[in-house]
Amino acid sequence: MTTEILINVAPRETRAALVEGGVLAELFIERASRRSIVSNIFKGKVQRVLPGMQAAFIEIGLERTAFLHVNDIALARPDDTIVSAPAVDDIRRLVTEGDEILVQVVKEPIGTKGARLTTFVALPSRLLVFMPRGEGIGVSTRIDDELERSRLKSIMAELTPRRPEGGYILRTAASGASAEALRADVLYLGRLWEHVRESTARTAAGNLVHEDLALPLRMLRDELSRGVDRVLVDNPTTHAELREFARTFMPHSPTRIDLYTNGRPLFDLHAIEQDVDRALDRQVTLKSGGYLIVDQTEALTTIDVNTGGFVGHRNLEDTIFRTNLEAAVSIARQLRLRNLGGIIIIDFIDMIDAAHREQVLAALEGALAADRAQCHVSSVSPLGLVEMTRKRTRESLEHLLCQACPTCEGRGFVRTSETVANEIFREVVRQSRQFASKELLILAHQDVIDRLLDEDSAPLAELEGQVGRPIRLQAEALYGFDQYDVVLV
Repeated sequence: MTTEILINVAPRETRAALVEGGVLAELFIERASRRSIVSNIFKGKVQRVLPGMQAAFIEIGLERTAFLHVNDIALARPDDTIVSAPAVDDIRRLVTEGDEILVQVVKEPIGTKGARLTTFVALPSRLLVFMPRGEGIGVSTRIDDELERSRLKSIMAELTPRRPEGGYILRTAASGASAEALRADVLYLGRLWEHVRESTARTAAGNLVHEDLALPLRMLRDELSRGVDRVLVDNPTTHAELREFARTFMPHSPTRIDLYTNGRPLFDLHAIEQDVDRALDRQVTLKSGGYLIVDQTEALTTIDVNTGGFVGHRNLEDTIFRTNLEAAVSIARQLRLRNLGGIIIIDFIDMIDAAHREQVLAALEGALAADRAQCHVSSVSPLGLVEMTRKRTRESLEHLLCQACPTCEGRGFVRTSETVANEIFREVVRQSRQFASKELLILAHQDVIDRLLDEDSAPLAELEGQVGRPIRLQAEALYGFDQYDVVLV
């Protein structure tokens, strides 16, 4: 299966699409006004310590204070190089209000929640992840050849015979890497950590110490090891930066980095723009005629599977089974594409056959295997629901590109014209009993005014007699559907 990275650069926004087999798999967006802060390192200041939550709120210069849990706090030695995980049950033994600490962002601010922090700093390169406050040598689980794992560990043991300088994780891209390439990465990461330490010393609390690479370079660093066949970028300057980065850090990479010069917009290839639009829809149509309903809330995401127009060819159980199998694959793609995380509840169509349920779960887990985010699928609940979690580190596509509807304020519904008309009647009675006036003026949406003049004209005339004053109606084009005012004139 061919894998491509398409990078579209605009003055205020950069988008990167990961395309697998001609189908959009993941979309990354970075805006000038809102750059990703995951992996950025800050010099923070402890604002509040909450023993009841075993957490602290840290000021790092963002709109909301960031969150640091006790399990993410490291204990540094005097030289600030070796760290052990704390074995304490009271966060007040580790941090106090006013302390200045070096922290790294592991999760973007999402919704009303601030960023999630850790003091276990990790600095990635092409082949390695350096943990200045860690110990030992680890190897990516995606490298499953035991001989290769042993070879890499042996090379790293020779390159880092003493380990007061921290620990390392060998990334998937390190598979087959030479000792010279690994040595170059070790030296680069050592220099980078020294730069971070020097920058920390001269940076005031609440400010950025080290910023991660821009989106195009991050895509090159993190995705090429996953078998990317081609990178297309539509900006000459960014293309030159990517080529230079590749020459410096991945000279043996077979991946081609090409400048896209066709007059047709880059994201029109493989219908990327249409896929993005569909990823914002609530309903996802399956090829068989079935469909999914995806609802994202603050607490969790629910996905409902329906047969729709698919009637099958054999019997009802076979129809349900085939729909659920197709839905399982589609759900895995939608989770990646929409970047949905946290708790996810899937309501597959009820299946009588236990073997069918097991096959659908296996299909879901198999489709999730390609997902970089950590996923955990539990068995079917007594209510027939599949519960799963997906690690969330950044905003979902919907939260990034959209905002709550100003009319319904995110509720997804508005009052009917009949409901609003009845509310207006009650408000007229309330106002007329409390205040004297010559007449009453009702300001409302055009649809509500039309109802008052049509279906509710008789009750409105009766109301005029009840309050003893004329009632005048006026449509307001700028009013929301369920917005109104009763004015005393």
